[in-house]
Amino acid sequence: MNDKRTSVKHLTWRAILLVIPGAVLITASSSYIALRASALPWPTIFVTVLAMIVMRMFGRRDVNEIHVAATGIDAGAMVAGGLVFTIPGLFITGIWKVDRSGGQTAGDFIKQHLPTVMMIAFAGVLIGTTLCWLFRKRNIEQMDLPYPIGKAAAATLSAGESGGMRALVLFGFLAIAAVITLLRDKFQLIPPLVAFSVAGIPLSLQLSPMALGIGTLIGFSSTAYWLAGAAITTFGRFILLRMASSNGWEGVDASFSGWNLTTAIALMVGAGAGTLITFVVSSLRKDHSKPVGKGKKKRGTTKATLGTSGKGITFLSLGLVAIAFVLSIVIGLKVLPAILLMGGVFFASMMSSIITGQTGINPMELFGIIVLLAIRVVVNVNSTHAFFIAAIVAVACGYAGDMMNDYKAGAILKTNPTAQYLIELIGGLFGAMTASIAILAIIYSAGGIGAEAGLPAAQAHSVAAMVQGIGDPAFFIIGAVAGCLLTLLKVPAMIIGIGMMLAGYGLAIPIFIGGLFEFVTRKTMTQDGQRSIQMGAAGLLGGEGLTGTILAIIGLFV
Repeated sequence: MNDKRTSVKHLTWRAILLVIPGAVLITASSSYIALRASALPWPTIFVTVLAMIVMRMFGRRDVNEIHVAATGIDAGAMVAGGLVFTIPGLFITGIWKVDRSGGQTAGDFIKQHLPTVMMIAFAGVLIGTTLCWLFRKRNIEQMDLPYPIGKAAAATLSAGESGGMRALVLFGFLAIAAVITLLRDKFQLIPPLVAFSVAGIPLSLQLSPMALGIGTLIGFSSTAYWLAGAAITTFGRFILLRMASSNGWEGVDASFSGWNLTTAIALMVGAGAGTLITFVVSSLRKDHSKPVGKGKKKRGTTKATLGTSGKGITFLSLGLVAIAFVLSIVIGLKVLPAILLMGGVFFASMMSSIITGQTGINPMELFGIIVLLAIRVVVNVNSTHAFFIAAIVAVACGYAGDMMNDYKAGAILKTNPTAQYLIELIGGLFGAMTASIAILAIIYSAGGIGAEAGLPAAQAHSVAAMVQGIGDPAFFIIGAVAGCLLTLLKVPAMIIGIGMMLAGYGLAIPIFIGGLFEFVTRKTMTQDGQRSIQMGAAGLLGGEGLTGTILAIIGLFV
């Protein structure tokens, strides 16, 4: 596909053949990570290095061909994120159930739910691919949004230093994480959680290489706020229970759990509102300060960087949107909600792509909640269909953030965007199939969703709470206002909210240790050493994620 007879440069059969198994592996790993950690760090850098290593093993050194392959490999990761952050809500609310004790086999469970989940994933992928192509020119060529993850991927490829010691570090730590995961989850020689207390305050520590990797990748500042959120919940419960014991109050623990969940969700919703306000204000300021001639100059350079036929992609995109609309009808939505969903996905994906470009953060499930609540104002939607709507929006928004990062790196490297569009579609479709199977396999293997199953799925709890109601209105209003104000003050209220929701899962401490390690190495090591540390952290993430998913799938047949 890269010869002179075709206009799609940089798209080769080698890249396609690498993308298919690569997308399957990365999507399966991302499904496990998102379910276990209630977080999904961008896999872009890990995938970029992986694609570079594999391509060079076959003697390929063209950064554009490598980047096209990486674009397709990581396409399914955020599809997995969009599904994990919404679909488990169906199990949390009891709409869908895992009933292994009642004789439900893995085959029965998969047969019952897989077609619906897969159609949801396909709908999100198809409309997400279309909207990313639509937003690419404005966000990257005209607005010139930074997209920090995309810039980092481009820098990694440009440096071309992934061979030798760096490859050894990545795969070495991947192997270490795989061995620890096997000893913990398969042979049960390592406990998954260690409980202890400090000054009478009960704490827990999850023995997870993945948590250390996450902390190292997201950095010290974010892990500190995560720990702060967990501390608010832990100390708040401790103090309230002490007061209840002294005064003979009853039912305090259950009430506190409800208040905490409502406040944490409200913090994240308020953070989303604050992010939108920040974006609108900054956009208005840029529009007023932007010279008239600057936009014209960028438009004059667009065709030189495209090197592609826009009409063919436009017709294909219209067809993809039509298929996504039909899929939304097939899963049970009526015509009016499906039409409103298409409009809601457009605006949600636009905001998601811009916020990701500005901040590097993509709160995909919050956009699902916003579109869901907006649709419910116009038309009545039952709880099951409400989750379907939120899932399609979340997949499309996650896809938008991921693909726009790839387009940003492609713009820097002068990669053909049509090649990226087509390879992203291929990787996304294989990723949608993989994510649908992996998520259901992991949930069935664990016996459901929740702390006792080891699958907290915090974001899905947020969606479930919004589907059922907002909880205590006073706590919700206070939390939403606080989240909005903190975000306007550049304090990541969303991370604090996640820390509050996951306080009992033992993730905050190992994630903070990873962040502290990142801080120390950033201050003491050279840039080359720091990059090796990042590769090691990515290996920890990938090792536990891949091993955990493989164990879950094997468990279906054993």
